[in-house]
Amino acid sequence: MRHTAIVPKGFIRYHVLESLGEKPMSGSEIMSEVERRTNGRWRPSPGSIYPLLSWLQDNGYVKELPVDQNGLKRYELTDKGKSLLEEQKTIRQKFRSEAKFLPPPFLGALWFKIPPEKMTKSMETMRRLMSAFFELGGTLEAKFSEEALEQACRVLNETAARLEEINQRLKQPNNE
Repeated sequence: MRHTAIVPKGFIRYHVLESLGEKPMSGSEIMSEVERRTNGRWRPSPGSIYPLLSWLQDNGYVKELPVDQNGLKRYELTDKGKSLLEEQKTIRQKFRSEAKFLPPPFLGALWFKIPPEKMTKSMETMRRLMSAFFELGGTLEAKFSEEALEQACRVLNETAARLEEINQRLKQPNNE
């Protein structure tokens, strides 16, 4: 069985680079920072952070700082790492402007102005939707069915149309 990660490829790398772009951090500080940025929805494991830090260091994107008085090993971006971060930011901005949408790994990143206590129901619904979507994708990959694919597309199109209707109603002048 093929493993499909719920976190998009490049998500961890981007957030590690972005975190280190703000200040030098240790692996555990980076994990906490990613957890904070995702509103507590996800905390990367040491098994994903430390190999990535090693890869970034081996490729000259980060450098290890001398261990501090607390015994923490912190990393900071090199000039090459800063360039990579800027390149990644440019790609994200270009995608957002051209596609008008950047699929976030977490709904909270998209709707950040909604109070967290009001997001619980939406987050659970989005989690269920994404889980069902990825699970169906894996099942269709293993056992393709034209009928199931057509049904899934019909449901997705109906859902998109209903969300577009809600959005249009909200944009009307009497809703401001």
